[in-house]
Amino acid sequence: MLIRVRKTSALSEQQVTPERVYLQRRRIIQGLGLGAAALSLPAGASVFGNLLGKEKAPPVPNQMTLSYDRPEAYQPAFNPTAEQVATSYNNFYEFGTDKSDPARHAQGLKVRPWTIKIDGEVEKPQTIDVWAWMEQQRLEERIYRHRCVEAWSMVIPWLGVPLASIIKAANPTSKAKYVAFETLYDPEQMRGQASRYVGGGIQYPYVEGLRMDEAMHPLSLMVVGMYGKTLPNQNGAPVRLVVPWKYGFKGIKSIVRISLTERQPPCTWNQLAPYEYGFYANVNPGVDHPRWSQVSERAIGEGGLFGSERKPTLMFNGYEEEVAALYAGMDLRKFY
Repeated sequence: MLIRVRKTSALSEQQVTPERVYLQRRRIIQGLGLGAAALSLPAGASVFGNLLGKEKAPPVPNQMTLSYDRPEAYQPAFNPTAEQVATSYNNFYEFGTDKSDPARHAQGLKVRPWTIKIDGEVEKPQTIDVWAWMEQQRLEERIYRHRCVEAWSMVIPWLGVPLASIIKAANPTSKAKYVAFETLYDPEQMRGQASRYVGGGIQYPYVEGLRMDEAMHPLSLMVVGMYGKTLPNQNGAPVRLVVPWKYGFKGIKSIVRISLTERQPPCTWNQLAPYEYGFYANVNPGVDHPRWSQVSERAIGEGGLFGSERKPTLMFNGYEEEVAALYAGMDLRKFY
């Protein structure tokens, strides 16, 4: 498939952030699900070697270029993080807890065929063949800030469609108040699901949820690509969620089910450590994580080998004007 971009980007190749990067990783104490706390530790040499070319990441199999529009409203003057960095420094615990594990271990994941079941409080339950569906969509490139709860950030050009379009097609009933998501469960392919030690003690399959108005917001995106191509396996192929005003763990990957529910659905990290991870997970510099201050962040890939100076974190990750009304009157310390 040839790439056909319908609007020229304002960003030039020379504006792309350098690939040298300051890296941090966290080591999860196994058994966190039983109440122990995780620790934050410095990065390992293996990740430095990978990103600096000493240890090449394996090639991404079967990635295709995509046809897409570039709506002007979603082409801000941000410098995207270099592609090699964004595809080599990931959290995807199904393949391991180290930031370099997904790029090393996700390449064997079979993403064809792939279906998503849509059910629950809908009048038209359905099962989508993702690859056939993708061919029928008018994809958009949206350059979004990405903010991890671990206080690092990137800027990524995602390709996808508004989540609202998928929900509307299923005709939600009046009882639909929330949207629940579920990741593929396949321990044979996902080593972290097969081993509590490798997968950080998480109860799989990974699940997430949004309030209905959050899911229907124009910024919420069902993503099938990045950097002009289909998603690499380590970034959540073939389809994932991106909600840019929330911390990255809300962006569930490799989705196989979307259910509309009347009650608030369970979310993996909220179940595992509710004192650390709330249901809403909105980026908020005024509410710290117990182990990471959220006042500032480090932009991964900027400023040379040891990273840029920390920069202030913006409320709702810089999308306050668009989304603050969703939470009017709420105590954001209580509903964190």
